[in-house]
Amino acid sequence: MEAVIIIIALLFLVFVVAGAYATVKVVGAAKRGVDRTIVQARRTVEDHTLRARSFAQVGPAAELAQLRLTLRTSMRATQDALQAGAAEDESLKESLGLFERLSAHGHELDADLKRLESEPDRATLAALLPELRARAERITKSADSLRWAVRDRARRFAEDDLGSLSAQIDIEADALRHWTRPGTAGEPAAQPAPQSLTPPAPRPSYPWQKNPRPESTT
Repeated sequence: MEAVIIIIALLFLVFVVAGAYATVKVVGAAKRGVDRTIVQARRTVEDHTLRARSFAQVGPAAELAQLRLTLRTSMRATQDALQAGAAEDESLKESLGLFERLSAHGHELDADLKRLESEPDRATLAALLPELRARAERITKSADSLRWAVRDRARRFAEDDLGSLSAQIDIEADALRHWTRPGTAGEPAAQPAPQSLTPPAPRPSYPWQKNPRPESTT
């Protein structure tokens, strides 16, 4: 009896631990989902704010907003393309590593541009813009190069697969057109069945058919 009680207690303890573990996993997954949603919402709001500033403001302030918007859009599009491609192409892992290094420069530049948004000295800001613009162009050019290379690679693989598939389908279609069964070549053609002596039954009439015209008696 004591052994049975111990076994039941152990089973209960196992169920409690498993339930607690599952609860922690579910809560963690829900928290990560909420965090991702918050981050995406914050990014969307900031992008819309930058777009509004680039149109509403003039001078260095408008260019700062446009530089940040262009930088963020390029980096995010490249990140999405690399992550989607790496799930199916292992050779893109090295490209992801290069992009992570590029992202560090992108985050640093974005932070510099964000700090300068509150700079009251417009003359100093205008003097800094050429160097900031050059950094942004170098980063976005590298990001765009990676993104288009990934897309060209994926398109090339898709074209190769489509070409191979089309060739296989052509071969299969040619094989299907040879419908003569094995063993029937050279056999005499089947003779037509003799006609039945029973007169054919009258054809059924349909409401859309015209009545037959009576033969003339003249």
